[in-house]
Amino acid sequence: MVNFNGTLISDSEVQISTKNRAFKYGDAIFETIKVLNGKVVFVEDHYFRLMASMRMLRMKIPMKFTLEFLQEEILKVTKELPESSTYRVRLTVFRKDGGLYAPVTNEIDYIIEGTPLENVEKETYRMDVFKDFYNYSGLLSTIKTTNRMLNTLAAVFAEENDLDNCILLNERKGVVEAINGNIFIVKGNTIKTPALTEGCIKGIIRKKVIEIIEKHPEYTIEETTISPFEIQKADEVFITNAIVGIQSVTNYRKKEFSTDITNKIKSSLKLAIVTS
Repeated sequence: MVNFNGTLISDSEVQISTKNRAFKYGDAIFETIKVLNGKVVFVEDHYFRLMASMRMLRMKIPMKFTLEFLQEEILKVTKELPESSTYRVRLTVFRKDGGLYAPVTNEIDYIIEGTPLENVEKETYRMDVFKDFYNYSGLLSTIKTTNRMLNTLAAVFAEENDLDNCILLNERKGVVEAINGNIFIVKGNTIKTPALTEGCIKGIIRKKVIEIIEKHPEYTIEETTISPFEIQKADEVFITNAIVGIQSVTNYRKKEFSTDITNKIKSSLKLAIVTS
């Protein structure tokens, strides 16, 4: 079942017209959200990021789009799915049909879909750099729009080369993020992640991990420019996203990483999820 503008319908009943702007122009944004034990994880952070993204893209935010409303709309879907303790939910918001590049309206439609979630963390995790195309830095790149062609091509490259993920670069050949999440590198007691000005997604778990590190007396966090060369010299590397939380990277080319500090941060994140 999916939630289409507040109505629960089966997948087969969803009708998207040829004038759909998400289909024609990528004129849409989305949130990937975890529901754990009937609770929408970090719902406030997802909500405020969604509102900020809609404002930036000049979408008209409906008056009913309160935090409580969207939370209930998400749970309405998971209650209809096969029983599970954990679900992956995707909320997609797109401008209503019509127009060429210029829309006929800024009003929106939305679809919420979900699936039961199995354990998705991997013990061995291999990465390399994707160099064919670049993720251009700038504020628009920090928004989760449905224009994910770079990520798609990088995912095809990863499959062709027996990799679990790839590192995306910007036009200055600086590290931006992974295919499906933000990236952090650990060197000594310093933990670095690409600054938002590098073009990375303004990730929810990225934000939470930064908050955890800032409060930790032993470690220093830097939001900065990172070169691919620094990754090869790092002690540890990990990826963050809303579904996995933290995924340790074990191999980058011929380099093997430890996971000691990553595991400590992972434990703190799990506690933050439970107490949020």
